[in-house]
Amino acid sequence: MRVLMVGRGVIATIYGQALQAAGHDVEFYVRPGRAAEYGDTVRMDLLDARGAPLGRQVRQAVPIRFRESVDPGDGFDLVVLSVAHHRLAEAAAFLAPRVGDATVLVFGNVWEEPLSATAPIPATQVVFGFPQGGGSFGDDGVLHGALFRTVVLGRSGSSPSPRELAVQTVFRRAGFALREERDMRGWLWLHVIADVGMHAQGLRHGGIANMIGDRRAFRDALLTSRELLPVLEARGVDLRRHRRAVLSYRLPTLTAAAMASATARLPVARAGLEAHTDPNGAEPRAVLQDALQEARRLGVPTPRLEATLA
Repeated sequence: MRVLMVGRGVIATIYGQALQAAGHDVEFYVRPGRAAEYGDTVRMDLLDARGAPLGRQVRQAVPIRFRESVDPGDGFDLVVLSVAHHRLAEAAAFLAPRVGDATVLVFGNVWEEPLSATAPIPATQVVFGFPQGGGSFGDDGVLHGALFRTVVLGRSGSSPSPRELAVQTVFRRAGFALREERDMRGWLWLHVIADVGMHAQGLRHGGIANMIGDRRAFRDALLTSRELLPVLEARGVDLRRHRRAVLSYRLPTLTAAAMASATARLPVARAGLEAHTDPNGAEPRAVLQDALQEARRLGVPTPRLEATLA
């Protein structure tokens, strides 16, 4: 399958490498002039949890192919769009006249109405998913990160559509396990509020990585996220369909203890936090501010979040 990864961000690079290693024809779209700047390889130091319960460390230089233009006739089967949520509408508008009949996998946070955020790409071409990995580029240019076994993919109907099935096949071929979500809209928004709690504590602690093993920090993160559950209900999310996720907020002390223990003891869990290095980055700030703005619009009190951004 011909796959276009949009950008050379962390998620695009990690998953593009995984799909390329599985035999797919993968290219990366970057802005004009960036290809020469990036070079033809990317160095990676990655904890890969596919096929290994505790993960295996992979250190290698991976070849990478760039292109600085995209046209409808380029013949891509799949376009993977993984950008910060506040840049999604802009990226979708850019891609809409350029992707032809390719399936577009939106692979990351979405806080707006999903299909509104991806317009004017036809809704029939869009599949929503979420990566389970992350990282950052160090000062040495090496991508340090983690890649987990499971990928979350949405399902638009009672059974997967042909495009959804095609995306599932791509990831299975690359060694990923799949988790299907029928209410992907609600799941995405639940993930955003989880990020809100974590990023709020990241600001307080100088980075999410500094929360490793800290029960109180995790509990405070859960309590901040819990304030936003009424926001999701006001937006029409049936929280009964997400009982397991909601339960973690109903039992914050117990959940925080489990999270602290996992991050202190398990390399894979710890790597998931170490992947987040900049609490003042554009995306963490945008997640916090956009969630607060929506809570205010709906009249939902969020004193913990308000205090974080005061």
